[in-house]
Amino acid sequence: MNLFRRKSILELQAEAEKDQRLHRALGPLHLTLLGIGAIIGTGIFVLTGTVAAQNAGPAVVLSFVLAGLASVFAALCYSEFASLVPMSGSAYTYGYATLGEFFAWVIGWDLVLEYAVGAITVAVGWSGYAVSFLNDLTGFLHQHGIPLNLTVPPVLSAARGTVVALADGTTVTALFNLPAVIIIFLVTVLLVVGIRESAHFNNAIVFVKLAVILLFLFGALAAVNPANWQPFIPANTGLREHFGWSGVVAGAGVVFFAYIGFDAVSTAAQEAKNPQRDMPIGIIGSLLICTFLYIVVSAVATGVVPYKDLDVPDPIALAADRAGMGWMASLIKLGAIAGLSSVILVMLYGQSRVFFAMSRDGLLPPFMHQVHPRFRTPWIISIVTGLVVAFFAAVFTVREAGSLCSIGTLLAFVIVSVGIMVLRVRHPELKPAFRTPAVWVVAPLGALSALYLMSALPLRTWLRLVIWLVIGLVIYFSYGIRRSHLANRATAPSPQTPLPGSGSGGTG
Repeated sequence: MNLFRRKSILELQAEAEKDQRLHRALGPLHLTLLGIGAIIGTGIFVLTGTVAAQNAGPAVVLSFVLAGLASVFAALCYSEFASLVPMSGSAYTYGYATLGEFFAWVIGWDLVLEYAVGAITVAVGWSGYAVSFLNDLTGFLHQHGIPLNLTVPPVLSAARGTVVALADGTTVTALFNLPAVIIIFLVTVLLVVGIRESAHFNNAIVFVKLAVILLFLFGALAAVNPANWQPFIPANTGLREHFGWSGVVAGAGVVFFAYIGFDAVSTAAQEAKNPQRDMPIGIIGSLLICTFLYIVVSAVATGVVPYKDLDVPDPIALAADRAGMGWMASLIKLGAIAGLSSVILVMLYGQSRVFFAMSRDGLLPPFMHQVHPRFRTPWIISIVTGLVVAFFAAVFTVREAGSLCSIGTLLAFVIVSVGIMVLRVRHPELKPAFRTPAVWVVAPLGALSALYLMSALPLRTWLRLVIWLVIGLVIYFSYGIRRSHLANRATAPSPQTPLPGSGSGGTG
């Protein structure tokens, strides 16, 4: 069996024209906001604190710069692919067209992990902000004589086994994270209802969260104490990932998770109105806007609160409280809740579309690409994905999930960066609407920078990735390799009329 059989670019373009089951409803603004909706979230509202406290100190700013540079290289490669192959599936589809089916399976299975764990991470962060906001709201109601208790019991507000400190000094052990389960359920329902409705919801939420971020920056700026930035890069503690330059790099590997939003934009190619023009705008535009905001927010947060105190689920809310922002601190928490909701939406959206693409190609069971006759969404796999993600969101911590998602994202970037070089060699005749500038510099830098950040992640994260990939390989060799549409085509009698582009190496 040929592990490296490929789909031709022309065949993919013809398939995109023919397959109109998904609703093409997204323009350039929708796509840019989709990217911002995914990028601005956990990186600012959650990981800023944990990376500053455990890895980089105030130099978390440099961690975001490093991750942003690696993302820019990859984004340029993604943009060329997205303008050339307007199909759902993101890097999975690009890998199928350039490196062959085996690599496509590996990256597709990796993307499934990436988006699932991304949604889990954000749901846990969402829970932290929701619990904090409900505590504030309960206190406000009690102050005004309303004896209504909206607090979430500590045993139902954190990952299983987490020790939660109570106000009276005692502790309890959490059973599971109920708020995280609830938000996954609500977002799954929205995704089943339709892409247009989901996009409108995301657009509204993005404007809310951008307003909240600006509110935090202007409100907290006066409370910045430059002494909190000293030392800017704390001395290494002896462990590779704990402070020093190695800690900054390790922090970049963790916060890289925050940049997967533009990757999620590329999964929407089959629902974009004019993907050749609009996909590069959405990918590059959202990345540049968000990188700037990450750097500024992390600088202000570590200037207001000593970095050692930021290892909490809601670091920006803590910074707002320390800055004495009063009622605005609660408003920021509410904005963070809304903002993280949009990230979960885009993560679950991206995962379902990768499953859809893999199933469409025969590598996964056909029920995964069943489209609802009314809503025109892959509703069955959206529901299954929501159930699985909700379960793990109930028992995982933020950092456990975030590191695993980062390594999945970085692996995707390596394959896309290599794939664009392969594409240029194999198909120099193709003229995409967007071409990666200085491709023989940008693409190698994209692959090498992603590999560099991967090397800084903990061994346990690598082990979890390997275990996931082994599970995927078992599924591929027991099911996908035989059910693949390309495999069936290779064993079928030759058709009288070849598919468009089949003469350019469609079966590798």
